[in-house]
Order: sequence, then structure tokens, then C-alpha cells
Amino acid sequence: MTALTDTGNGMSEETAAHAFEPFYTTKPEGRGTGLGLSQVYGFVKQSGGHIKLYSEAGCGTTVKIYLPRSAATGDEQPAFSQPKAVAASQGESVLVVEDDPGVRTYSAEALATLGYDVLQASDGHAALRLLENNRNIALLFTDVGLPGLNGRLLAEEAQRRVPGLKVLYTTAYARNAIVHHGILDAGVDLLPKPFTIEALGRKLQQIVGDS
Repeated sequence: MTALTDTGNGMSEETAAHAFEPFYTTKPEGRGTGLGLSQVYGFVKQSGGHIKLYSEAGCGTTVKIYLPRSAATGDEQPAFSQPKAVAASQGESVLVVEDDPGVRTYSAEALATLGYDVLQASDGHAALRLLENNRNIALLFTDVGLPGLNGRLLAEEAQRRVPGLKVLYTTAYARNAIVHHGILDAGVDLLPKPFTIEALGRKLQQIVGDS
């Protein structure tokens, strides 16, 4: 167990009850996405652990993270498997929507390496404008936690405008966190960050390659 404690303003009971929910924030609009604590929650749950938050307005906050003990010894070496080769696509167009410039550039370069034609947008509204002028886009590859128009709302509107458009979500926090809080349906296609070119290629082959 590791615990972190501060002596700040603390949280009300209502705020503390929503603290781990994706997109919940007490900051002014445009100052935060509300994804920080939900990312922590997702990591802990994905690791088989547990997290508890104790807070009182005016008295500060304590967060306790419980993680399973490792039975491995220092001499053990992890086993790594060689990534399988990924077949190139047939030149389908993919629209990448990501507000982080570095991640957007990496995603676009990875897709180009795999043989896809790539369009890029930094937010949901820019993505919708690109869709209006490029109806041949085969797949929308969008971050879940976009500011303003989040990834789920973007996908719903994009599919309304372009029926049959396929969607692949990406996110830095675990599937069980966003599904648990109703942000995404359980059956959607999701690629967790960070991802490799091989993992991206295999996922796109599953979605686009057989269509």
C-alpha cells in the first residue's frame, strides 16, 4: 500500500463521490478534462489493486493505493514475444482525432507506415468539418478524452453524418474504468495507450481489413 496526503482544501462528500469518474472536474471549462484520477483508477484496477479516497473539506485529502504483492524474484527475467508482422492495408483513409500533438503525430506516422491515407484533427469540431469534405473516410480513430466534444459524442455525430463509418477509440486509462462509468459501451473497439504500431495494425485489420 502507498498513501499520499495533502493539507489542501479537501473535497465535499459530493465531490469525493464523483472524483474517479471520467470527465468529472471542478475546474473551469477549458482548464481540465477530469481524466487524471480516472486514469489512476483504471491503472490500479487493471493491476488487480484497490484505491480508496479520504477527504474532508478544509482538512485535506488522503489517497491510498493497494497493489498485489509480486511473487517474482530479482533473478527472474520477463518473457517477451516477438511482435507478429502486420499486413499493410489497401490504402483506406483514417481520420485521427487527438488533442495531444505528440500522440497525434505518432498515430499519423504509424498509420502511414501501415499503408493508410491519414487525415488529422485536434478536436471533435475540426474532425466533423473534415468528414463533411471527405466522405470516403473508412475509419475514425479518436481519443476518448477530447476537450469539448468528447470521443463518444464525436463518434455518434460522425456516424449520423456518415452511416457505416467505423470507429476505433483510444485512451490512456483502462477499459473497465470507462465502461464502469458508462462512457463507452462494453462492445466497442478500444486500443489502450500507449500502443505499438503492431498493435494498431492488428486492431485496424480486425475492424477495416475484413470489411
